[in-house]
Amino acid sequence: MNEAADNMRLHEVSEFEKITEVFGENVFNDTVMRQRLPKKVYKDLKKTMNEGKKLDSVTAEVVAYAMKEWAIEKGATHFSHWFQPLTGITAEKHDAFITHEDDEGRVMMEFSGKELVMGEPDASSFPSGGLRATFEARGYTAWDCTSPAFIKESSCGKILCIPTAFCSYTGEALDKKTPLLRSMQALSDQAIRIVRLFGNTEAKKVNPSVGPEQEYFLVDKDLYMKRPDLMFAGRTLFGAPAPKGQEMEDHYFGVIRERVGAFMKDLNYELWKLGVTAKTQHNEVAPAQHELAPIYETANIAVDHNQLVMETMKRVAIKHDMRCLLHEKPYAGVNGSGKHNNWSITTDNGINLLDPGDTPNENMQFLLVLSCIIKAIDIHADLLRQSAADVGNDHRLGADEAPPAIMSVFLGEQLDDVVTQLIETGEANKVKQGGKLKTGVRTIPDFIRDATDRNRTSPFAFTGNKFEFRSVGSADSIASPNTVLNAITAEAFCEAADELEKADDLMMAVHDMIKKNLSEHQRIIFNGDGYSEEWVKEAERRGLPNIKSMIEAAGALTTEKSVKLFERFKIFTRTELESREEIIYETYAKTINIEALTMIDMAGRQIIPAVITYSRELADTANSIKAAGGDASVHTEILKSVTEKLSAMQTALKELKEAEEKASHMEDARKQAYFYKDEIKTLMDNLRKPADDLEMIVDKRLWPIPTYGELMFEV
Repeated sequence: MNEAADNMRLHEVSEFEKITEVFGENVFNDTVMRQRLPKKVYKDLKKTMNEGKKLDSVTAEVVAYAMKEWAIEKGATHFSHWFQPLTGITAEKHDAFITHEDDEGRVMMEFSGKELVMGEPDASSFPSGGLRATFEARGYTAWDCTSPAFIKESSCGKILCIPTAFCSYTGEALDKKTPLLRSMQALSDQAIRIVRLFGNTEAKKVNPSVGPEQEYFLVDKDLYMKRPDLMFAGRTLFGAPAPKGQEMEDHYFGVIRERVGAFMKDLNYELWKLGVTAKTQHNEVAPAQHELAPIYETANIAVDHNQLVMETMKRVAIKHDMRCLLHEKPYAGVNGSGKHNNWSITTDNGINLLDPGDTPNENMQFLLVLSCIIKAIDIHADLLRQSAADVGNDHRLGADEAPPAIMSVFLGEQLDDVVTQLIETGEANKVKQGGKLKTGVRTIPDFIRDATDRNRTSPFAFTGNKFEFRSVGSADSIASPNTVLNAITAEAFCEAADELEKADDLMMAVHDMIKKNLSEHQRIIFNGDGYSEEWVKEAERRGLPNIKSMIEAAGALTTEKSVKLFERFKIFTRTELESREEIIYETYAKTINIEALTMIDMAGRQIIPAVITYSRELADTANSIKAAGGDASVHTEILKSVTEKLSAMQTALKELKEAEEKASHMEDARKQAYFYKDEIKTLMDNLRKPADDLEMIVDKRLWPIPTYGELMFEV
């Protein structure tokens, strides 16, 4: 037995020693295409991917055949168009490669170019915000050839997954990917105009690069199964604080527990096979909270890979008798989970437009790009805030653990000083340097430190050669934030290029535009403490929006300013934007409805009966003590407290049920969403308070659900 176990461990080690061989083994990537496609077909496909050349049917047929043969050799039995509807997660329908028998009675394996390029799922069963009615079912998936196909391994077997866009019969985008691809195209078109002004004639395309840091919690499977709120809502709706939380600050970057380490090891291996560059792993701030970060990739591939990361986390956790929680706030009172969206812009010949160089005060192209982005964030702060809005994120933003709901830009000391010089004098003749960092230990060498510190309270922070958009929620797709970032930057670049292309003295015009952009939009720049009350007041004085909830942010999609932006670059139509606003209201109401119904169920069928049992035991014990002539005052006092809290809980439960009944008859999606926010959520809090108080009193053997201490520390 021990020998078998040792052999298994040796086998595992040998597999992990060959990471370079394992990486991407389940991906139909460039290496595989070079090997399997005829040279002409390969070149034509690359032109489609890199230059937008139309894919002809002959090329599609050859690619489909090669893809099928590769997938079958890998053991795949089915293929699927893998897409990202407006649910925020992915969708897939599996079709076997098998077709009719041949003349000898053998089943044939086929996969045509048409099946590769286009699929037809039911469009009426996904969120559409009124774009599709139940009887209008036809929708189409279209191959995104710029994101490589891959083989997903699961209990279903091996499935060839083809990343696709998803649209309705009438052409409206019904997914997250289509607008993202449109925004990337718009950004590239306008950014090329900017780099041409500075003499770059080689670049043909500019890509947004993204690296999303994924935070998550792990919980033991058996404990999870005893918590209906975790199963149905993804977060705990009841729960008193554990005796120990994160106050000792010992979990962050702490030694990874063995069970969690085994999970991470398998997770990395599965992701590497899918071509996901999982690089960094560590414990996060809260107990049982962790993080995974990949290397940067082109935006649409990063979006696809982040969805794969979340799916794989859930799948691998099950194999380790755990569950992965991606909700932004699974436990009250401890750090929630976000997804820092690191975003930069790079030409196809390797120039990062957000790289300031050693002398950013002299780097005119960088300063122009920076000033345009600052302008874009200021003008569209409401839209950027909306792009990071989801129900769970309402528990994080502005809660002293995540960026505030107020959008602002952090530049750091070095760039802030350059900006100040440009605004005040029109020139930036000096630049701050980091200098040497001296540890005071002779055996540790001094080294050059960065020119600026970091600011973890900023929602949009410049961090060396990229911006880190820190407001995105952990369970959310990163498609929407990047669609907005691409779109608003494209608009700012377009306006800059329109003016600069007509200038007689280009460098003087660039200089004047940089100063103008920075002067007019400096209100969005803030390098201080985003958690402070002073900043809230200062932001209000500056006129910056403070949008505190998901549904309050929804209207930003359909302002005339937003509609003009998106229609100008053909990213969204007004109808598509209106449908997405409607979906936000529906999603919010449905989510809070599920949470409220779960609370009603848990309170009525688990917690209240347990408390009644405890009350009966207390009363019986008190009566026995009194009958024996003893002092039952302690029991009586506890019983009184329990009875009061039980009564409060029953009253709150009754009020929540009545409000739920009222909400269920509302037909206007917006009014219903606001009713859930303003009325139902308050009643849910009213129900939770006495229940959490009772958890601290009732005998532990009677309490019906696992406590915070068990959930967070028994992993």
